[in-house]
Amino acid sequence: MKQVLLAYAFISLIIIAGLSVLSYGYGAGYVYLYWREWQIQTNIWVIFIFLAGLSLIIQLLWLAIKRYLKREQRKLETIFNFKNLHPYEQLAVIWLLEAAQDQHEFIQGVFSQSGLLKGIIGSRLYWMQQQYPQALAILNQSNAMAFELAEIQRIEIYLAQNDGEQALTHLEFLNQHELSPWLNDVKSAYDLRLTALWGKFALQFPWMYLRSTKYGHLGTETKQEWLQQLLLDFDQADVEDLQNLQQRYLDLQDQIYSRNYGIKTLWLKLLSRMPEMSQQHEDLALHLLDEQFNQDVFYLWFQQQLLKQNPDYLRVEQRIDYWENKYPFLPVFSFAKWHIYDATARYAEADKLLELYPDNVMMNYLRIKSTLKGQDDLIKQLNLIFENNANFVEIKI
Repeated sequence: MKQVLLAYAFISLIIIAGLSVLSYGYGAGYVYLYWREWQIQTNIWVIFIFLAGLSLIIQLLWLAIKRYLKREQRKLETIFNFKNLHPYEQLAVIWLLEAAQDQHEFIQGVFSQSGLLKGIIGSRLYWMQQQYPQALAILNQSNAMAFELAEIQRIEIYLAQNDGEQALTHLEFLNQHELSPWLNDVKSAYDLRLTALWGKFALQFPWMYLRSTKYGHLGTETKQEWLQQLLLDFDQADVEDLQNLQQRYLDLQDQIYSRNYGIKTLWLKLLSRMPEMSQQHEDLALHLLDEQFNQDVFYLWFQQQLLKQNPDYLRVEQRIDYWENKYPFLPVFSFAKWHIYDATARYAEADKLLELYPDNVMMNYLRIKSTLKGQDDLIKQLNLIFENNANFVEIKI
């Protein structure tokens, strides 16, 4: 329909130009029509406009009727061969069935005439076949107008090749690149795709993600997975990685306090492994315990207090009493008090606590530990068994 309108506009301009030249010095002319009882007196311009409008209306009606009839015919038509479908319908079937891997030749044929997407689609097909060098090579020949799409495909290839450095470079570039105007209508989809790539990169290269210059690329679930991956890979971190992690926390400290409880707890477990961040660890632990009680969080805070060079047992005991009043009947408080009583030589009170909560695993641990007193090798083995039941919590007390 757009082509019809453009054609009418073009022809009308030519006719108007011709009439203007012919009418110059002679006026608009005079036309008299007499048919039965009807008489029409006008000029050539009105006749032209009327005929052009009438012709356009007839043409549009014919196109609408033709399209309707064709659509109704296709509804009744029985399809026996995939090739009988319209190319757009074929692409839709492939998209719905995720059958691109089986239809490479057809997809290449559809896009072979597309100067905009030919290179990117070709690269995508090579990528699906794990032919990464060919996929990168064909991207270099892609249309400059599809730059963002080519970059997204390029990042996919680098991630598949496990090339974190290149993937980060191109992700950073896209992050500060202004989107091409022709993609504005799909900007939300583009942003989601870029966010998904950041998430994939962060989980594949958790420590390298800390080198990104801007934050906020990850959704809540992906962020939790990334923090868990940092905990799992913590022993593989070098000095630079740990410095980047510390700096990231300091940069985001105020924002982290407003995150959900799960993310804050994971950050606390990371901080517990960095002695130089002890103050930040304590502040975050107190914040979490005031918000709601969590046994792992309490244990990490308590362990930090007892591992100080000169523990303030009185202050620690007062804080535990405060929480015990706020969250009553929790065995972990008895577990903690036993350590304080034992460290301050209040053995009778410590032994009395061992009679509480006979079915609790932490109190059972203390009962065994008190029995093995002085047998450090056996206590170490006991700690290893206990650590297997506590996710990312290392027994140090």
